[in-house]
Amino acid sequence: MYKLGFQSWILRKHLPWYYAVSLNERPAKYLLCRRLKCDLDLNDASYEELLKEHEKLSKEFLTLWEDIKEDRVKFKELKIQNPSFLDLKVKLVDKILEKCEFCRWHCKVDRTKGEKLGTCQLEETSRVGCYFHHFGEELPIRGCKGSGTIFFTSCNMRCSFCQNGDISHDKLNGIPISPKLLALMAYQLRMEGCHNINFVGGEPTIHLHTIVKAISLLDFMEPTEEELYYILRAKSEFYFLYKRSKENAFYQGEFNVPLLWNSNFFMSHITMKILREIIDIYLPDFKFGSDKCAIKLSKTPWYFETVSNNHRLVYEWGDDMLIRHLIMPNHVECCTKPVLEWIAKNMPDVLVNIMDQYHPEYACDPFSVNFDERYAELARRPTEREIKDAYNYAKSLGLNFELLSYEKSVYSYKV
Repeated sequence: MYKLGFQSWILRKHLPWYYAVSLNERPAKYLLCRRLKCDLDLNDASYEELLKEHEKLSKEFLTLWEDIKEDRVKFKELKIQNPSFLDLKVKLVDKILEKCEFCRWHCKVDRTKGEKLGTCQLEETSRVGCYFHHFGEELPIRGCKGSGTIFFTSCNMRCSFCQNGDISHDKLNGIPISPKLLALMAYQLRMEGCHNINFVGGEPTIHLHTIVKAISLLDFMEPTEEELYYILRAKSEFYFLYKRSKENAFYQGEFNVPLLWNSNFFMSHITMKILREIIDIYLPDFKFGSDKCAIKLSKTPWYFETVSNNHRLVYEWGDDMLIRHLIMPNHVECCTKPVLEWIAKNMPDVLVNIMDQYHPEYACDPFSVNFDERYAELARRPTEREIKDAYNYAKSLGLNFELLSYEKSVYSYKV
């Protein structure tokens, strides 16, 4: 599936678990969650009891995961449990949705009733703007058959420059989906050869309940004609372009796919805990170097503390991760350099993509009806000097950025 040249060999060294799952050499984390027994009656358990059981099973999962990686335990010898750790996660996200705190805003509104809306402006039903084989992602994510990318609508941030403003600022974009329909989208993409399922948006965090339930349904599952017709309304490519094959998607007889969390990382601590045992690779943004810039450009307080803590958690867990930072005009000193300094100090060996692809969008685009004079400083592309300044600074810090940043560069500047 991957053409493993020298570059891919280096990337596989940095992302070993993700590559092993993508190539069906290892089972995805969610398959292991199914094999851990939950001792609670999930229908009667309180929120506090669910959290306590989750903590216990998380420890058991980490032991099992290490045993699987070191071949001390054989996957075939593990039986699927009922209820399982994955079933517990499903119940937990349902409970949280009734007093929502998926993201750092901690709105605590009951999204199941829809009588009051939080920052994301969403009720219970999730919507998908589009899904497809994405060939525009970084090399280890897109491979040669693309990343199975699913774009959710709405967001918990309000970035004035959002490159996906059509879906992040429009909660009614796309089609309403159930967990089963989302699972069918993921199944279809993987069977067509995608190297991963890439949950993105908008922002996937605010759709955690739908995503976790869909993950619990992932299996060999042929859609009905009605279901297929419905989900294809959101597929941004011709259905007949890709041949489906079990060879793309099975590990020891079970449907298998690495799950990728492509997020702004403005998440709550409980969301991080839920994701830990089901996400195989993280693709977080690190946008702003100060809360002042986050509030001004994105109406988002507590940004740096929240996002840096979540980055640090993933690194301490030892999970595979690739960080993105977007160079923005007039924000190299206040955002790019502080972000790069933090990464160098806290996780110097992590792969980083310092992106030069910024262009004025949404409220920063002077030719758009949404243009706002308050964001005039972002109404242009970054200059060659700004881009090279960012690259030079990353190089002086010893960051591992050249392979991804140069490969994805729009302007092909190098230092």
